[in-house]
Amino acid sequence: STFLDPETRRAMGEQAVALAKAVKYSSAGTVEFLVDSSKNFYFLEMNTRLQVEHPVTECITGLDLVQEMIRVAKGYPLRHKQADIPINGWAVECRVYAEDPYKSFGLPSIGKLSQYQEPLHMPSVRVDSGIQQGSDISIYYDPMISKLITYGSNRAEALKRMEEALDNYVIRGVAHNISLLREVIIHPRFVQGDISTKFLPEVYPDGFKGHKLTDLERRQLLATATSLYVAEQLRSQRFLGTARIPIAKSKRSSWELSVRLGDGIYPVAVSKDGTSFTVEVDGMKLNVTSEWNLASPVLSVTIDGAQRTIQRLSRDASGDTSIQFLGTVYKLQILTKVAAELSKYMPEKAAEDTSSILRSPMPGAVVAVSVKPGDVVSEGQEICVIEAMKMQNSMIAAKTGKV
Repeated sequence: STFLDPETRRAMGEQAVALAKAVKYSSAGTVEFLVDSSKNFYFLEMNTRLQVEHPVTECITGLDLVQEMIRVAKGYPLRHKQADIPINGWAVECRVYAEDPYKSFGLPSIGKLSQYQEPLHMPSVRVDSGIQQGSDISIYYDPMISKLITYGSNRAEALKRMEEALDNYVIRGVAHNISLLREVIIHPRFVQGDISTKFLPEVYPDGFKGHKLTDLERRQLLATATSLYVAEQLRSQRFLGTARIPIAKSKRSSWELSVRLGDGIYPVAVSKDGTSFTVEVDGMKLNVTSEWNLASPVLSVTIDGAQRTIQRLSRDASGDTSIQFLGTVYKLQILTKVAAELSKYMPEKAAEDTSSILRSPMPGAVVAVSVKPGDVVSEGQEICVIEAMKMQNSMIAAKTGKV
């Protein structure tokens, strides 16, 4: 904790031990306290088990708590005294969940993990998970995917490693909360340790909307997406490393593209030189280099010397592509200049009017229905109750009407 000092931490430990002795407790257990702004602490609860955050303790003490717990259960004495247990370095844990952070900071999501790759190739990264590629996240259990832990000699190092680990974590098939986790750990308030239980509503009063791109980051995203597009166009002209039609040598080295990102449309010019691309956006030139391994779910790209780890989630023939950049997924449409001029003749499908429909925001079991056909309901009236992931959620009418 950034807030506790050694004296408060020691006093908490003594209180926890006194509690365990009073009830003659003899196993691993976790006593939880709440702390106010004046460092007064209050007993909250005791979990008679390891806590979800036990890997953090293991990283900074070097102890294997599970092994110690099993030894004690077998009747062996503890091999350590409190004075033997140091605190070295800093560890931070993110709970990676199958939740959509754009809906109430995390409505559960279900589905099959069609692709799953933990960032275990990175130093000082630990992942505790009970799933693998192909696993199902169901409505019956807590939607946790894993606990992601990073370790460093200090807090800044641990947080930097966490940022990189989140960027390299591949999860496909379910919505997940990596975008929110990444935004929290890089937020100035969190970095400074200015944290309370009201952090999310204070920092995101209108709900979580994803990463807000600066002008430079927007140019970096556009340059990366268009370089990826051109690299793919060039790959499609080759067959087993050879040009498809050897007599028709492609000498093309520049492309004029139009990219739609959010509400903006940006003209982008791309030229190729070896394995790098020069991209002109907003009158500025950016140099983009990468190995361009288009089969890899994670790509490391260098833009004017700045390294970015991106993931390309999808693309289709109409130019639509989804790219995870700085933790957040952005939807872009990349078209040639000619296709962009013709796209105005392609009418967009009108959005469905859902104001008279009650649609559950999450999957679950219907445990109660409070209305029947013909009933007149008022706005805000309960229609049914959905149960999912250990919670019951009341579904209410969005407007007055007849069922």
